[in-house]
Formats: sequence, structure tokens, C-alpha cells
Amino acid sequence: MKILCVIDSLGSGGAQRQLVNLSIGFKERGHDVKFLVYHEENFFKKVLDDAGIQIDYVIETSYFRRLLKIRRYIRRGNFDGVLSFLEAANFICEFAGLPWKKWRLVVGERSANPKIFKSIKLRFYRWFHVFADYVVSNSYENLSMVRKINPLLPLRKCKVIYNMLDFDVWKPDPGYIPLKDGKLHLIVAASHQYLKNAIGLINAVQALNDLEKSKLRIDWYGDERTDNSYNDSLDLIEKYSIGNIIVFHKAIQDIHQKMKYADVIGLFSFYEGLPNAVCEGIALGKTIISSNVSDIPLLIKNDKLLFNPNKTNEISEALAYVISLEKEEILEI
Repeated sequence: MKILCVIDSLGSGGAQRQLVNLSIGFKERGHDVKFLVYHEENFFKKVLDDAGIQIDYVIETSYFRRLLKIRRYIRRGNFDGVLSFLEAANFICEFAGLPWKKWRLVVGERSANPKIFKSIKLRFYRWFHVFADYVVSNSYENLSMVRKINPLLPLRKCKVIYNMLDFDVWKPDPGYIPLKDGKLHLIVAASHQYLKNAIGLINAVQALNDLEKSKLRIDWYGDERTDNSYNDSLDLIEKYSIGNIIVFHKAIQDIHQKMKYADVIGLFSFYEGLPNAVCEGIALGKTIISSNVSDIPLLIKNDKLLFNPNKTNEISEALAYVISLEKEEILEI
């Protein structure tokens, strides 16, 4: 098959990672795969280059001209299948199929953003799903939200497929030692956006007592996005003088090399689809503390590891709980 994968950019986001991994899987199975993006962010470019997957760019500041250019590209591409991720890319690909199309179109919903119930634009995007052959979400929660907005979507067109993982990479490390240097090492793998709730985490750390703080080290791996979350977070860390506890790093390709030596993987977002970090942490055999969002309660049954991301005291209680764990308890979890 000739397959086109469409997304906004090759930035360091979770949806980008999922689509890149899917495209490589298709390529390894003998399919002809191309990538189309319309923003020039290239975190995953080398990964696709190494896999021999062609990347085409439609860089156009005018949304309307971009829409027409991508439509022309898809309609002239003789593709058997088009796979798109994220709402704007989904809409563009659905529009490209009007009034008729020869290819099969699968659109991917990757974020259970509650704003879709209030935003006219976001609701409009979901109404266009009637023109896709399948709507695939990576969480039951997200798909339920989409079907509430667009009740015309037949159930047969709606599927849930959790994130893919390479279990040769994401597997427990037999050399892992808990609480090395006497500290609990917690890793967060997330971009810097307000929705990822770094500020909530920082306030929760500040609410810990001095002994708990002395036993904790948090390393956050992720790049800055368009809002001011990164700078606001740095200012708050400086205000509380906890720069020795919470350290920010750039996003890295081999994040699994960091995660496999961590004691805990954390997710603090206000909403998610199905976060890669939680799936990957589970595959590595790690303790997870997480916002009680999306399908995560289906995967993590210990209520002490879950919290309301809007409540600083609940985040702080979850942190205090994992800090209190002995080595044997961490290994058991």
C-alpha cells in the first residue's frame, strides 16, 4: 500500500512519536510510506530519515492557502490510505476528500481536551469526522467525548487502539536499583505547556515538609511550547529555592535510558489522551503517579498513586506517599 501520514509537525510531542512509530512499522512491513507536515519542527526528522521515510513540507502561513495546497497534494498523490493525527490535520484531510476520494482515511483523536464541548471550532472539527472511514482514539474517554459531540458518528467507524510500544526497548532493567543515593528519583517526560501542570507540581513540592523534600529529585524532560509555562515555572522554582529538587532538561530521543533508572514516572496534566509516559513507565515496570484523567484509572488501581491535578494537596499527598515507600515496596509495585 501507498500510505501518507499527516500531522502538524515533527516536534517532540506524544502524538508525533506515535505516528512516527506507526509509519516505521508500516515501512518495515513493506508499505510505501510518506510523511506530510506543515510546520518546520524537526525533533523526529532524523528518526524518519534513518528509516528511509520521505518527509514533505507544506509551509504556508495562510491557513486557507495551506488547506488548498495540502488538499491538492493529497488528491494528486495516488495514496491507498491516509492516516492523520490531531484535530487540525484531521480536518484538513477530511476536507481533502470532498466531494469524493479514492483513498481510505483514518483520523486519530489523541487528546481528551474538555474544551471541545465549548469551542465552536473544536466541535466543528469533530463534525467533519463523518467524512472519515474510521475515527481511532487512543483512549475510551476521548472517543466517548467525540461521540457526544457528533452523535452521527456510527459506532462501527469508531475504534480505540492504545499506544504502540516496542517491548524490546521498553522493558524492565535487571540492573535497576531503587532509591540510589538515598533519594526518590522521579521523571516527567512532557513538553512545557500550562496543560502539563508543572506549576501544580512545583506548588505541591513546596507543600512537602523538609525531610520529604530532602529525599526527592525530579527531572523534567521536554521542550518549550508557545505559552509562557516554562518561564513561569522557572520563576516559581527560584521563588521557592527548590532548584536542587526540580530540574528541567531539553527533550531527548533516548528518554528510555533515563526512565529505566528512575524510581517513579509522573504525569501531572489537566487532561490527556493516553500519555506515552504512563504506558512506557508501566512497560518498564515503574511506579506511576498520575492525574486521574482519561483512561489512566483503568490502568492504575492504587488510588494513592492518582490525584486531581487541580488540587495541590492531592498532588502533594501522592508525592509524600511515593517518598515514603521502602525499596522493597517500590520493587513490588
